[in-house]
Amino acid sequence: MDLQFHKPEPSEARQISPYYSMRPNKTCDSGMLDTYLWAGYYNTQIATPDDRALLILMKDGGEFFASMPWCREEDLAHYFDVLKAYFNEVLKKPLKIYLADEEAVTALHLTKNPDFIVKEEFDLKDYLYDGEKMRTLAGRKYHQKRNQVNKFSREYDGRWEYKSLHSLDHDNVTAFLDDWFSRRILEENNALDSLEAELLGLKLISDHSDEMPFKAGCIKIDGKIEAVTIGSFNKLEKMAIISVEKGNPDIDGIYQVINQQFLIHEFPDAVIVNREDDVGLPGLRQAKESYNPIGYARKYMVLQKNFAGYEKELTDQYEKEIHEYSED
Repeated sequence: MDLQFHKPEPSEARQISPYYSMRPNKTCDSGMLDTYLWAGYYNTQIATPDDRALLILMKDGGEFFASMPWCREEDLAHYFDVLKAYFNEVLKKPLKIYLADEEAVTALHLTKNPDFIVKEEFDLKDYLYDGEKMRTLAGRKYHQKRNQVNKFSREYDGRWEYKSLHSLDHDNVTAFLDDWFSRRILEENNALDSLEAELLGLKLISDHSDEMPFKAGCIKIDGKIEAVTIGSFNKLEKMAIISVEKGNPDIDGIYQVINQQFLIHEFPDAVIVNREDDVGLPGLRQAKESYNPIGYARKYMVLQKNFAGYEKELTDQYEKEIHEYSED
């Protein structure tokens, strides 16, 4: 199959969005937002062979890798083979998939396939929550969260509001994001590249918000934006995916309020809420655990073994990688 990969254009967002929820998948990647948010960072390219699947190819440095095919479950094995053939015959590389969802790994029986190494990425599992509990914060487990919301509401009584951003309030949102990222870049020099890439991705979707099927909202205090959040909805899983949540860290309770208000206003029917992973950061892990997850969307690295066509000069590197993953 002749695959024609190209950079995902904002004008394609509504066209490709349905592919992400064609099969069971509870990861945050089962929504189109992350494809665009990180397109620059990962040099993302897409292809839609036969109009029955969406394939995503990425590159980090000299390393190519892919997402699991986005298609119906009954077509998954076919398009997995299509992707493998493209890596082997066109790129002359073994197939490598990062962040493969557990449902696909199970459906393809990859853990039992001797031609592949499958390794769980423990720090990249997504946190899943009960949608209704996140909206109401009812019950003893959410006592502290309710207190934070109530304290914020009292302190800023009559001064704050939640506002849906149907087409992003471009200038004000951009100013808020510039300020937020400026703070973080000063604090985290080691994360400079990823922070700058995320900011560029956010500005891309802000510039093209009318073309993309996502929800956005903000908290304003005294008319000024102090928190912004952006998410999408997986219809198959009835799941809200929260891809972006930024707030003024100097305002107590701002994150608890934007979290709750966004779900109330934009995703009132979401049964599950996916708030993405903690990337192995202890502070972020503690924050996500404090909301009492009901489960996790686990992700895996899938690496093809015994690939004879690998470039000769990279054979040693490939064999070393195979050995390292096998040891793990």
